[in-house]
Amino acid sequence: MDSQDKAQAQGKPVEENVVDTPNVETKAAEEAVNVENAEVPAVEEPAPAEEAPAEEAAPAEEAAPAEEAAPAEEAAPAEEAPAEEAPAEEAPKKVYKTKGEVLDRVVELAHGEEIPSKDEVDLLKTVFYKLLVAEKEALLKAYIDGGGDPEKYQIVPDEEEEKFKAEMSLIKERRARQFQELETEKAENLKRKQAIIERIKAMVTSPESANKSYQEFKRLQAEWREIRSVPAEKASELWKTYQHYVEQFYDQLRLNSEAREYDFRKNLEIKTKLCEAAEKLAEETDVISAFHQLQELHQQYREAGPVAKDLREQVWARFKAASTVINKRHQQHFEELRSREEENLARKTALCERVEAIAKEENKGAADWERHTREIIEVQKEWKTIGFAPQKMNVRIFERFRAACDDFFGRKTQFFREMKSRFAENAEKKRKLVEEAKSLQDSTDWKATSERLAELQRQWKTIGMVPKKLGDQLWAEFLGACNKFFEARNAATAGTRNEERDNLAKKRDVIARLKALAESGDTSQEQVQELVDEYNSIGHVPYREKDKLFKEYREVLDTLYHELHISVSRRRLDNFRSNLRTVADKGASALDNERTRLMRRYDQLKQEIQTYENNLGFLTASSKKGSSLIDEMQRKVQKLKDELELVRQKIKAIDEAEAADDDNESGED
Repeated sequence: MDSQDKAQAQGKPVEENVVDTPNVETKAAEEAVNVENAEVPAVEEPAPAEEAPAEEAAPAEEAAPAEEAAPAEEAAPAEEAPAEEAPAEEAPKKVYKTKGEVLDRVVELAHGEEIPSKDEVDLLKTVFYKLLVAEKEALLKAYIDGGGDPEKYQIVPDEEEEKFKAEMSLIKERRARQFQELETEKAENLKRKQAIIERIKAMVTSPESANKSYQEFKRLQAEWREIRSVPAEKASELWKTYQHYVEQFYDQLRLNSEAREYDFRKNLEIKTKLCEAAEKLAEETDVISAFHQLQELHQQYREAGPVAKDLREQVWARFKAASTVINKRHQQHFEELRSREEENLARKTALCERVEAIAKEENKGAADWERHTREIIEVQKEWKTIGFAPQKMNVRIFERFRAACDDFFGRKTQFFREMKSRFAENAEKKRKLVEEAKSLQDSTDWKATSERLAELQRQWKTIGMVPKKLGDQLWAEFLGACNKFFEARNAATAGTRNEERDNLAKKRDVIARLKALAESGDTSQEQVQELVDEYNSIGHVPYREKDKLFKEYREVLDTLYHELHISVSRRRLDNFRSNLRTVADKGASALDNERTRLMRRYDQLKQEIQTYENNLGFLTASSKKGSSLIDEMQRKVQKLKDELELVRQKIKAIDEAEAADDDNESGED
């Protein structure tokens, strides 16, 4: 029976700490059978020596018969009870309020003369670690309430805990030695009792030898009673053998009839009181206490002498019936306890599965982590309301539950640590953009500064999140610097806007003429190209109208190109030329960058064409498969040459656009 069973059996409260109570190991040596419960008599023992003079003999038929032995399945002696239901030692009643009090008691048990009981050792372990956990939680709460960061909290080693563990190791060693000494003592007691049986056996050869050996017989009986426990597996058979020869000895005695009757009456009175006491135990509400008291009554019943032969079966049947009631209640109690433990195991297994399922769910952000945290905390609260599982599974199921919780909270801690680090990096990036924007807010280089601020705004959008309060502050500073520049630029370039509105009207007129061509159905490529060139020659339009106007322009061109069946390459080139104005608006550097990119692509295509043509020289068309491969490579080469020509035309278009810009600038000068 483990410490939990014993505590429940004795009506003591049993508490369980879900996450923080450490695992308490026990040894098989601590489950040793109680010394007082090692022997089980099967029949009553005859009257004591002082009431039976050796020179008188009693009729043989009055001796205690062997039939009075209690059937094993009905009797309730201690050694016939299941090992797990053996009476538990009384645990100490003291209430410990501090770790120091617990530690003082542990030191006293580790170094004193007193042999520590298993119940008290288990209680001390439970109380100490509950106090230790409560103390650690209080320190953590005080740290957090004081403004401390939970992630930086360091658990300080507890010196009292280390001393507690060391003293507990000494107690375990003492209990192990006690168990070994008890086993050695039982083996020696077995030899001594076997020797007593042999000596009594030698006394029952005849009535004369029995009368002469009566005093020696009584001395051997006293010696037998002084010898305590023997190995449990030998106890029952040893007692039956002993009782057999004791009965034979009494059968050989010729005792005084009057003294014998007096002895029977006295024993009947004793056993009647024991029967009444056993029957009264049925009213005891504490099942475990009733069972323990019954064991004491059985010990007294065994030690009482025999009653008259015609009453023996009747008295024993009464005592056995009362014992059966108590034994059944005791057995039912532990069956119910085991049933509850199995139910607790099923409930705890379900909670483990719930936590494991929650831990496997994807957490896309902090909100998911917090939602899942609340769910797991609710599961932990429910866990604390459930009692113990069966002993073999209790530690295992708790470790499974703790592992699932630790896995989730460990990954949560890592997530928020990384998120905090990302926030810090993002905040630093945004601070740099704010500083650069502030340095440009008073610039009068309208074009270059506008491009740079636009680029800074694009970079801002690519940077991840920062804490809301800090993010709002940085955005306000960044936006303020940008607005200050653009307001100054708008004020300085008010005249330019009139020109842009004129350009808008011109481009709309070109688009209207393109639509008219598309509706007429009589269109030539030259007409379309003239209008495209005219459209591209017109300058900037208001920024807000730019995208809408360009979309309308592209839609009508798509319709015309479809009708004219213009080749894909030509269409791509026209698209590129149409987009050149947008690129040019970003500055000369943008055109240069685009031309450089195209030149790299041009060289790359030339290299690829050369590689394919070289490979074609090594291939042979001797097989169908080889011919198919050559055809495929030739198609690839032609496709690359077409793309090369398109890139060349794009480069030419950029050169023409740059030349046009240079002419415009010289004209303005």
